[in-house]
Amino acid sequence: MIRNYFFNLSQRYASKWVVFLIDLSIVLATLFVAYFIRFNFTLNFDTKQFLVQLPYLSIVAIASFFLVASYKSVIRHTGFTDVVNVFKVVVLIAAICSVGILINRKAGLIPDFTIPGSIIVIHALLSFVALAGSRLLFKLVYNHLKCKFKTSKNILIYGAGDSGIITYNALLNGTNKNFNIINFVDDNSKKRGKLINGISIISSEEINENFIKKNDIDEIIVASQTIEPKRLINLVDSLTDLDVLVKKVPPIEKWIDGELSANQIKQFQIEDLLGRPPIQIDNPNLINEFKGETVIVTGAAGSIGSELVNQISNFDVKHLILVDQAESALYDVQQDLKRAGKHNFTAIVADIRDGLRIDTIFQYHKPTMVFHAAAYKHVPLMEKSPYEAIKINVNGTKLLADTASRYNVKKFVFVSTDKAVNPTSVMGATKRMAEMYISCLQKESKTKYITTRFGNVLGSNGSVIPLFKKQIEQDGPLTLTHKDITRYFMTIPEASQLVLEAGTMGKGGEIFIFDMGESVKIYDLAKNMIKLSGLRYPEDIDIKITGLRPGEKLYEELLANGENTLSTYHKKIMISKTKELDYKKVKTRIEELCITNRFQNNNIVLKMKQLIPEYKSNNSDYERFDKRVQIYKKAKNLNKGKTTTDKTFIN
Repeated sequence: MIRNYFFNLSQRYASKWVVFLIDLSIVLATLFVAYFIRFNFTLNFDTKQFLVQLPYLSIVAIASFFLVASYKSVIRHTGFTDVVNVFKVVVLIAAICSVGILINRKAGLIPDFTIPGSIIVIHALLSFVALAGSRLLFKLVYNHLKCKFKTSKNILIYGAGDSGIITYNALLNGTNKNFNIINFVDDNSKKRGKLINGISIISSEEINENFIKKNDIDEIIVASQTIEPKRLINLVDSLTDLDVLVKKVPPIEKWIDGELSANQIKQFQIEDLLGRPPIQIDNPNLINEFKGETVIVTGAAGSIGSELVNQISNFDVKHLILVDQAESALYDVQQDLKRAGKHNFTAIVADIRDGLRIDTIFQYHKPTMVFHAAAYKHVPLMEKSPYEAIKINVNGTKLLADTASRYNVKKFVFVSTDKAVNPTSVMGATKRMAEMYISCLQKESKTKYITTRFGNVLGSNGSVIPLFKKQIEQDGPLTLTHKDITRYFMTIPEASQLVLEAGTMGKGGEIFIFDMGESVKIYDLAKNMIKLSGLRYPEDIDIKITGLRPGEKLYEELLANGENTLSTYHKKIMISKTKELDYKKVKTRIEELCITNRFQNNNIVLKMKQLIPEYKSNNSDYERFDKRVQIYKKAKNLNKGKTTTDKTFIN
């Protein structure tokens, strides 16, 4: 056991003591070389005096090594800091030697003991060159041997600034793979033609098919954090037919302990190619908004809900309540919070359609703010189940909003969708009805009801991005409903930030809409995903057009007919100026719909169309009701108040 202990100890410390002994040998050897140079490359110097000086120099060198700890550095990763430490050691040795000789000369401790000043200077210079050179030589030999025994990749680094240099060092210091940096690439004309560690900086215009093939480039790593998304898209497009991967360096805040490693350099995700800069919000008012509040998040296990939970948990809230009916997904969110060191939260499995359950939660926890993200959102599925869409999206919202009003919750923030604008589907229509009910409730409640409306969220559960990724993993094809279909996109963190910001600025009754830039053509999105996966379209993976699904639009809108916008202090957030509603009548009709029989799908959809004039079904069985609703309205106008039953227009 004792033998094993000493063996492990020797293995742990052997390398640094080897470095220590080599460094000491170099310092002593360079003293001889210094004398040899000083006396015109001859041995015409007092060797007895030299032998007396060696023990003194050994003691000084050992003390200097221990003070600076230069021998502890990992030699194969020698960098600028290590060279600086070597310089400190050399200066310290020269200084101590000089001071020791002056003291000895005045005190006369050792007669005739001295080291000439010229020898001290020459020795210092030689020691620095030898110590630094030995480290660099070892590093070169190590990298050469590593290249011999490991496969090498030829790399271009896009960005010749600080991030590019850090990326270069991270790649060279990585031990798992070997990287051969061919060039730095930068669009700054002042940097072109210059060298970084002997590697030339070229322009992005020089990157073409001939250059890639000539240098056998395997990867392009984008180190620049300021490159425009459109420039990235053009870069990916230009490499479509070449077997070159485009990777990126993560933002500095995602580096591990402030340091970048080669393993953190990943392939580009499609959210990096939105064609617009990421939406950034830095509002200090959010800190005060959530301080001491008890916050409920419904749909807390969903894509938006879980990110809302993640961001709200970073504020100084009194308590955070997570509500969702998906037990396993809620458990995962709970564990993530615990791993992050968060404890002031409670995860509750509950259905928002259960009024008594919701009332119990409000009664016990007494929330002051509610973020309502729970909903059914899949258009084709809801088109076949209007009753379920009504029960969750409308009745669930109604029960939650009514309960918030009874318990005098300060703010109720409802997460809606752009599909609620001029809806063409059951799902969109139910979300619009929920918006309308909240607007009605605002007229009679002290609670501030706020609605947020935005487009598709990249990477959310069931969205097109995870679907495409799965299809690529299965070698395709990628399925697309229409070649011209477009959508607005946001990342999950962007959407959640904007919801929190809108909740902060809301005074009650507003519908906030978000500027998401230009809409994205899904066909182009599919092609870019294929390219980012290192594959070619259509040779490796094809795209199959399947036709629009029931209720699906070619394009989404953020404003309904007759709606305008008002600006806010945040340029990415606007307020929708909606048409006035007959609040009592609308509220009554929504309440009636919430208790409709589950077997009356046709009746449900017809009543929804009567309530929402702009609801026109698209590619759906319910299109037949659109004309009948118009006839119904004309009949009511002609009868001037006489009753006309809805049954006439069903079936």
